[in-house]
Amino acid sequence: MAAHRKPRQRSSGGHKARTAFTLALAGAATATAFDGTGQAEPNLTPAQVKAKVDRLYREAEEATEKYNGAHEKATAAEQRLKSLRDEAARKEERLNSAREKLGSMAAAQYRDGGLGPAVQLALSDDPDSYLDGAAFAERAGDRQSAAVSRVRRQLREIEQLRDSARLELTTLRTRQAELKKHKTTITGKLDAARTLLSRLTEADRARVTGSTATGGGTGTRASRATTGARDTLRTPGSTAGAPTARAAAAVSYAYSKLGSPYVWGATGPNAFDCSGLALAAYRSAGISLPRTTYAQIDAGRRVSRSELLPGDLVFFYSGITHVGIYIGDGRMIHAPNPSAPVRVAPISEMPFAGATRIV
Repeated sequence: MAAHRKPRQRSSGGHKARTAFTLALAGAATATAFDGTGQAEPNLTPAQVKAKVDRLYREAEEATEKYNGAHEKATAAEQRLKSLRDEAARKEERLNSAREKLGSMAAAQYRDGGLGPAVQLALSDDPDSYLDGAAFAERAGDRQSAAVSRVRRQLREIEQLRDSARLELTTLRTRQAELKKHKTTITGKLDAARTLLSRLTEADRARVTGSTATGGGTGTRASRATTGARDTLRTPGSTAGAPTARAAAAVSYAYSKLGSPYVWGATGPNAFDCSGLALAAYRSAGISLPRTTYAQIDAGRRVSRSELLPGDLVFFYSGITHVGIYIGDGRMIHAPNPSAPVRVAPISEMPFAGATRIV
């Protein structure tokens, strides 16, 4: 019977399906190579790397300023919470003292053979509820009535403080969640920038970051720039033109920090982010600035680019995400990014957004 079977024919549809499947695999492999999920992304030119790194640094700096703002608010919420708890503890001490006095009154009444309202208050499992009884004050004597009124008032004040503390704790937890989110964004952007830079040769990396060494841009060129700037500081009149002695002091402080590393969230004395450097410079001059670029631009009197004087704060990008300290001749001192230390730079190297004169 087997000899009469018809030979099995290949299905042209099956052949087409296998061919389509093979092509699909090839296409997927090609797509993977380009989207970077399976293989390293194609080699980029130093100019392309610089553009990508600059964008990542700007995005990281924007997240850093949001982090700084959230940190400032979290710190304030933490201080308010501590203050509320301390005040509640002090009021509870006074409340306990008042209750002890009521207890003494109750003990005296008991010795005299009476079980007055004060005794009932002292023995009650729930004095708060008992004190809410309107008849209590009417039945108590004048002295007891005044004491009980004080206790009732103290109980209510303490409960209000506890409500405020609970609300403040909720605010604090919200700020802490914001901090965590912004920190994740910052570290992700900076890690991506480091990865891109690591693919370059040392010479290309130096050209992209503006230094001659990796790891923060503290190489020979940066050292020469730092030394030159410090020599400028020693030159008489290097802060000439500053509108006040405090503005001159802020400029001098900025000069003294040339070469310091950029660390996001840092306000000195050994490392800074951009707004942290501005804050520290004016703090050294006895002036307290807000923590973020968004607030610093409104901390003084706005001035135009043509009116700039040493000590003015200059801001960049449409989101007001970067700040430097103007030193004259179209230059500033700023903390650029993790690839470069605090250094002198022309204000023309970034999109100018505004300026303010603090003093």
